[in-house]
Amino acid sequence: MTHGPTPCREGDHGKFEITERDGWARLGKLHSSTHILNTPCLLPVINPNIRTVEPREMWEKYGFEALITNSYVIWKHEPLKEQALADGVHKLLDYPGLIMTDSGTFQNYIYGDVEVGVEEIVNFQREIGVDIATMLDVFGTPDMTKEEVEDAVNETISRSAASLDAAGETMLNGPIQGGIFADLRKQSADGMGEHGFSVHPIGGIVPLMERQRYRELVEIILACREHIPWNRPIHMFGCGHPHLFPICVALGADLFDSAAYALFARDDRMLMPWGTVKLADLKEFPISTSALSGHTPASVMSMADDARCELLARHNLEITASELARCRQAIRDGTIWKLVEERSHTNASLREATEYLYANMPESLVAATNPLRDGGVRMSQDLPTSPPSVAALGRLLNSYQTDSGRAILISGTSGPWRDRIGGLVHSIANRWPDANVLVETPLGLLPYTMEDVSPWAHLMGPTSIWDGMAPDDRDFDLAALMGDVTDVVEISFANNKETNLEIIEAAFGDGSGEEVSKTDLDRKMIEDKVCYFLDVERDISKKLLDGSSFVYSKTKRVRNVHASDGEHILSPRMRDGGLSLTLEGARRLHGSGISTVVVNDDSVPFTRKGRNVMHGFITDVKGELNPGLPCLLESEDGTFLGHGVALCTASEARCFTKGIAIKVRDGIGE
Repeated sequence: MTHGPTPCREGDHGKFEITERDGWARLGKLHSSTHILNTPCLLPVINPNIRTVEPREMWEKYGFEALITNSYVIWKHEPLKEQALADGVHKLLDYPGLIMTDSGTFQNYIYGDVEVGVEEIVNFQREIGVDIATMLDVFGTPDMTKEEVEDAVNETISRSAASLDAAGETMLNGPIQGGIFADLRKQSADGMGEHGFSVHPIGGIVPLMERQRYRELVEIILACREHIPWNRPIHMFGCGHPHLFPICVALGADLFDSAAYALFARDDRMLMPWGTVKLADLKEFPISTSALSGHTPASVMSMADDARCELLARHNLEITASELARCRQAIRDGTIWKLVEERSHTNASLREATEYLYANMPESLVAATNPLRDGGVRMSQDLPTSPPSVAALGRLLNSYQTDSGRAILISGTSGPWRDRIGGLVHSIANRWPDANVLVETPLGLLPYTMEDVSPWAHLMGPTSIWDGMAPDDRDFDLAALMGDVTDVVEISFANNKETNLEIIEAAFGDGSGEEVSKTDLDRKMIEDKVCYFLDVERDISKKLLDGSSFVYSKTKRVRNVHASDGEHILSPRMRDGGLSLTLEGARRLHGSGISTVVVNDDSVPFTRKGRNVMHGFITDVKGELNPGLPCLLESEDGTFLGHGVALCTASEARCFTKGIAIKVRDGIGE
């Protein structure tokens, strides 16, 4: 890193903001007076007595923006203590970035009691100028009884107030303990969250990771996540193996630390994205890093112990950094769950943990996920049918409202469905207007009115993914979409149109009804999307679109929707099948139940001008916010101000104080 650290703006010290997200996975910035730390990131552990790779090189060569060292080790060794108190910890380590320190809790777990006091160790961390200190919590191990763990949780919570007082303006870690007991993890997260900590490490997980008890690790994260304040980073204490990064990041982890890069190197072990390999077992290196350039396994084995250890430590650092970079890019690309799936197949215990997560996907994680995937979904047969990006749209479709229990299932074809079965659907609408046409997809049943919505409309995978749903899955989706289903007819794209109509006629009779125009069909599709994506009742959607007209593209797709009086009110999006409101459309929906954000008086002039709504200026949220979906904006007296796209959930809008909450598309003006 060629430039120096970037201190935060005045007043931002200790704040955390989200810059991009995919569900709980998030790119963020943690603001400190030393440096604005980009997350998710790894803090390499530095032993002040044994520096395998110098901290300055961590910053300048490898780009690590933060590191962690142990304040107890510095406090216990008098020469280090004197230098740290005299010159500060940044000069002691010769490191310009953000420095976090641990308190001695882990040493207490390994070696027994430490002789430093609760307030004393926090005072010491503050005095040596650390950026993020850690309170002296009580470590809970997997083999402790529930009563012992509960005592540890209560004791840690009881130390919070005194520790925060001792920290002063220094940011302080408030660790979450609770062993393997979900209720105690929740209790710890609730109790610690009530205090003003800056970061919440999830502690006591090293013994689980050492034994590859990854399912329990996931259970712990799930037990904690929804009870930790959303505006505080989560730190996975002692988690530094690259193959755990994707699943932890997907569940909301922001910070990692580990000494594995050095400890594994001393044992001739090499970190890889898919696991750990022993140098002695290799004839060739299966991956390339700059540290390994020009070397073979044999040449590295022939090195002196110290030189070999240093080279392998550098390799481990590079692999660790590159895997976190891969996670960050996956968040930007909307593919973090694809990465979770890929990594899960590299380790049996990790696969078990991933399957457990799929089966116990938190509703709030799904609700925090943009249901629209720009670019579609790349999948294979082993990709689960309910990653959050798919489940999020499925959650909206569960509100599918029908007046009939009749369903016609069309299988055997991928999109674009309008081109392939549009004529058939039009004929069905003419003869059986009360029938609900559903398309069978590898991701579940889809109402035909949503046929152009990504991810369903943009599935990329082998032809085998279109082999058909299992009967139980189909029945489950039918019940979820329609409730009681009285009559179901299955037809196939492989049949010609006449054959399919004969099959339906045999089940439903000749059918009747007035001629349905293409405009009528398109209106029904837009009506459904207004219900799904704007979260309004069917009667409101009908009223908005009654007598509406459309502007079509050259490919006969709806580009703009005009109300009965000619006003442009919304536009379907070609890239993902979603909807974009106009200012007039938003105005007409104001007060209809659509998600609405209330801003304070300071924000009103800026919101009216179309400026983005920032966290800290929101006084209330009416309804739920879905990241990526439209919402309205109003003042505290109920005046309509404009509309935009939510970048956060309602819970996040209520607690964050830094960053953009709503990307405003248009304001009403002066």
